[in-house]
Amino acid sequence: MATDMHRVHLLIHGRVQGVGFRYFALRAARALGIRGVVRNLADGAVEVEAEGEQAGLARLVVAMREGPAGARITRVDEDWSEGPARHAGFEIGTEGP
Repeated sequence: MATDMHRVHLLIHGRVQGVGFRYFALRAARALGIRGVVRNLADGAVEVEAEGEQAGLARLVVAMREGPAGARITRVDEDWSEGPARHAGFEIGTEGP
Protein backbone atom coordinates (compact mmCIF):
# COMPACT_ATOMS: atom_id res chain seq x y z
CA MET A 1 0.00 0.00 0.00
CA ALA A 2 1.49 3.34 -1.09
CA THR A 3 1.82 6.04 1.51
CA ASP A 4 0.69 9.56 0.84
CA MET A 5 3.33 12.09 -0.17
CA HIS A 6 3.67 15.62 1.11
CA ARG A 7 2.99 17.98 -1.77
CA VAL A 8 3.23 21.71 -2.43
CA HIS A 9 1.89 23.67 -5.40
CA LEU A 10 3.46 27.08 -6.06
CA LEU A 11 2.52 29.89 -8.42
CA ILE A 12 5.42 32.33 -8.61
CA HIS A 13 4.67 35.81 -9.94
CA GLY A 14 6.88 38.69 -11.04
CA ARG A 15 9.77 38.71 -13.52
CA VAL A 16 10.25 34.95 -13.45
CA GLN A 17 10.34 34.01 -17.13
CA GLY A 18 13.43 34.52 -19.27
CA VAL A 19 15.75 34.50 -16.22
CA GLY A 20 16.51 30.76 -15.95
CA PHE A 21 13.90 30.15 -13.26
CA ARG A 22 12.86 26.68 -14.48
CA TYR A 23 16.47 25.47 -14.55
CA PHE A 24 17.06 27.01 -11.12
CA ALA A 25 14.00 25.10 -9.81
CA LEU A 26 15.15 21.89 -11.50
CA ARG A 27 18.60 22.01 -9.89
CA ALA A 28 17.22 22.93 -6.46
CA ALA A 29 14.56 20.20 -6.49
CA ARG A 30 16.92 17.48 -7.66
CA ALA A 31 19.51 18.48 -5.04
CA LEU A 32 16.81 18.11 -2.36
CA GLY A 33 15.46 14.78 -3.69
CA ILE A 34 12.13 16.38 -4.61
CA ARG A 35 9.95 15.05 -7.44
CA GLY A 36 7.59 17.09 -9.58
CA VAL A 37 7.45 19.55 -12.45
CA VAL A 38 8.11 23.24 -13.15
CA ARG A 39 6.56 25.08 -16.09
CA ASN A 40 6.03 28.56 -17.46
CA LEU A 41 2.43 29.75 -17.60
CA ALA A 42 0.93 31.89 -20.36
CA ASP A 43 0.20 34.69 -17.85
CA GLY A 44 3.93 35.13 -17.13
CA ALA A 45 3.99 33.16 -13.86
CA VAL A 46 5.95 29.98 -13.12
CA GLU A 47 4.17 26.94 -11.66
CA VAL A 48 5.89 24.35 -9.47
CA GLU A 49 4.24 21.07 -8.45
CA ALA A 50 6.50 19.27 -5.98
CA GLU A 51 6.27 16.21 -3.74
CA GLY A 52 8.57 14.53 -1.25
CA GLU A 53 9.74 14.87 2.34
CA GLN A 54 8.20 17.86 4.13
CA ALA A 55 11.58 19.31 5.20
CA GLY A 56 12.90 19.16 1.64
CA LEU A 57 9.75 20.77 0.29
CA ALA A 58 10.04 23.57 2.85
CA ARG A 59 13.63 24.21 1.70
CA LEU A 60 12.47 24.21 -1.93
CA VAL A 61 9.81 26.82 -1.11
CA VAL A 62 12.48 29.06 0.46
CA ALA A 63 14.62 28.71 -2.69
CA MET A 64 11.64 29.46 -4.97
CA ARG A 65 10.86 32.61 -2.97
CA GLU A 66 14.45 33.80 -3.60
CA GLY A 67 14.78 32.65 -7.23
CA PRO A 68 17.80 32.94 -9.50
CA ALA A 69 19.77 36.12 -10.13
CA GLY A 70 17.72 38.35 -12.41
CA ALA A 71 14.34 37.23 -11.08
CA ARG A 72 12.06 39.76 -9.37
CA ILE A 73 9.49 37.82 -7.37
CA THR A 74 6.43 39.82 -6.37
CA ARG A 75 4.20 37.05 -4.98
CA VAL A 76 4.24 33.30 -4.30
CA ASP A 77 0.93 31.45 -3.90
CA GLU A 78 1.57 28.32 -1.82
CA ASP A 79 -0.84 25.38 -1.40
CA TRP A 80 0.15 22.32 0.69
CA SER A 81 -1.58 18.94 0.48
CA GLU A 82 -0.95 15.20 0.69
CA GLY A 83 -1.76 12.40 -1.69
CA PRO A 84 -0.39 9.52 -3.72
CA ALA A 85 2.84 10.07 -5.64
CA ARG A 86 2.35 11.55 -9.12
CA HIS A 87 5.94 12.04 -10.31
CA ALA A 88 8.95 9.75 -10.82
CA GLY A 89 11.53 12.57 -10.93
CA PHE A 90 11.69 16.34 -11.34
CA GLU A 91 11.20 17.69 -14.86
CA ILE A 92 10.67 20.87 -16.82
CA GLY A 93 7.18 20.65 -18.26
CA THR A 94 5.52 22.21 -21.27
CA GLU A 95 3.93 25.62 -20.96
CA GLY A 96 0.60 25.56 -19.18
CA PRO A 97 -2.52 27.72 -19.50
